Amino acid sequence: MKKRSLKLTGLLMAGCLLFAAVPAMAQEAPKEGKEELIVFAAASMTETLEQIKEQYREVAPDIELVFNFDSSGTLKTQIEAGADCDLFISAASKQMNQLDAAKDKDSGNEDGLDFVLSDTRIDLLENKVALAVPEGNPANIQSYDDLVKGLTEGTILLAMGNSDVPVGQYTQKIFAYYELNEEDLAASGVLTYGSDVKVVTTQVSEGAVDCGVIYATDAFSAGLTVVDTATKEMCGQVIYPAAVLNITKNEDAAKAFLAYLQGPDASGVFASVGFTPIAQAQ
Repeated sequence: MKKRSLKLTGLLMAGCLLFAAVPAMAQEAPKEGKEELIVFAAASMTETLEQIKEQYREVAPDIELVFNFDSSGTLKTQIEAGADCDLFISAASKQMNQLDAAKDKDSGNEDGLDFVLSDTRIDLLENKVALAVPEGNPANIQSYDDLVKGLTEGTILLAMGNSDVPVGQYTQKIFAYYELNEEDLAASGVLTYGSDVKVVTTQVSEGAVDCGVIYATDAFSAGLTVVDTATKEMCGQVIYPAAVLNITKNEDAAKAFLAYLQGPDASGVFASVGFTPIAQAQ
């Protein structure tokens, strides 16, 4: 009797485990037959790419887009460290150059990294570096000239990106254009920093600072007022390169999505928030 009881108990336990596993398998069922495509994209593309994702479901129902949004510098580091990624879209050429074997040391690829799939790299979009203010513009800032005057006098608090992210690097170029010393400004307490453009945007939206240097598209998405935009002479062009990576496990799907991003439907989404589409699908 004791042996039979043990056997019965074992069978009941096995049955319970099998029953418990059924919901988990049922939850995974909808993913069957879908091909996962991992896209690393600059944080400033969050809203547009999420909208494009919904559109793309109609075009490619068998593709599941998985986005990783962060600063371009962080994304580059993750790719270099071995993260799975099929397609990379950077907010500046620098981070893409650092992964592109076609670029030499003078172009930024100091470590000779080779992650960009040959002949897939394109310049996808152009953005603008904007000076944005909180609701009501309490500090009455109207231009970059006003910003420079306020920073010099110590009467304005500016939010900017860290030096390892593109929006911060563009801000540093603006400082250089106006012959401002960032270290002196930081020491005087007129600067705050953000790990990516979304963090800087939040500081402006919450009124924690008098103004912030962000992208025009992020200002649009957050409903912020832009009082000035930087010229090409001030910080260069803000180009967003995109490329399929040679570590991709889904080359055809990655190329197809990259082509879609260059087409009229995606371009319309990008343009609606202030991006200027550059590449056009053939």
